[in-house]
Amino acid sequence: MGGRSSEREISLRTGQAVHRALLRRGYRAVAIDVNDSLLRQLQAKKVEMAFLALHGPGGEDGTIQGLLETIGMPYTGSGVRASAMAMHKVTAKTLLACHGIPVPDGCVVRKGAAASKPARLKWPVIVKPAAEGSTIGISIVRKASEWRAALRRAHAHDREAVVEAYIPGHEITVSVLGGPRGARALPTIEIVAPGGFYDYAAKYTKGRSRYLCPAPLPARVNRQVTDLAVQAYDILGCDGAARVDFRVTPRGKPYVLEVNTIPGMTETSLLPMAAAKAGMDYDTLTEEILKSALRRAKAARC
Repeated sequence: MGGRSSEREISLRTGQAVHRALLRRGYRAVAIDVNDSLLRQLQAKKVEMAFLALHGPGGEDGTIQGLLETIGMPYTGSGVRASAMAMHKVTAKTLLACHGIPVPDGCVVRKGAAASKPARLKWPVIVKPAAEGSTIGISIVRKASEWRAALRRAHAHDREAVVEAYIPGHEITVSVLGGPRGARALPTIEIVAPGGFYDYAAKYTKGRSRYLCPAPLPARVNRQVTDLAVQAYDILGCDGAARVDFRVTPRGKPYVLEVNTIPGMTETSLLPMAAAKAGMDYDTLTEEILKSALRRAKAARC
């Protein structure tokens, strides 16, 4: 948990909650704040398996997964390739679109390049870093005078900024869990954020946003977003727990925004909320994620 990304504080909260749950379940769990001594800590504490609670770059992008693969240590969540592809929004969108998954129209603007808004996109547009999480560095640009400031904000976090068509409608998220019989979607959640913008403050300030679970969507649309979530999970090759974020237009057309391969696991996060609606308490959910890593480790040895 922890690490050096801009999501460090949220990662610590996730890690502490997971640690407590594992202890309650009787596991010999230790909490490790990732720094330069990580390998020494893993050896000194005789760790046999890593439960990944690292958010953002370094944790969700395949970096820590590659290190653990190199030393032969099993870990929770998606592997190197799926993590790297899901974290980079451009790569994920391109792959999903190739498989017929609806994604917002958009483009990439690289830092230092002279760029104006693509003519095919109308105001407003979304501008965000290509490989950040927790809506860090994101802007809704409603007019030309806001364009350059939004690019600077995104480029402060990544050399690539993703520019997308703004999709009006509902903010929907679907958590997906891998299992011995394949991936399954948990109940949908609609996020009702102040001003309709689910930014960092709206996510992590208690009481700022409302959550409706299951989302009050027509049954047909509900089935469609859960099916699309599982498809996106499978296309990217995810494992363990993941969360797929959507915008659904007022007419019921869903668009996949991104896939999060290490969803937040604080007691008030969206994944535990959906699991609770499905009848799975926090400790059971934590153990299910751990068991998925055990299954993958056993399969790799066969």
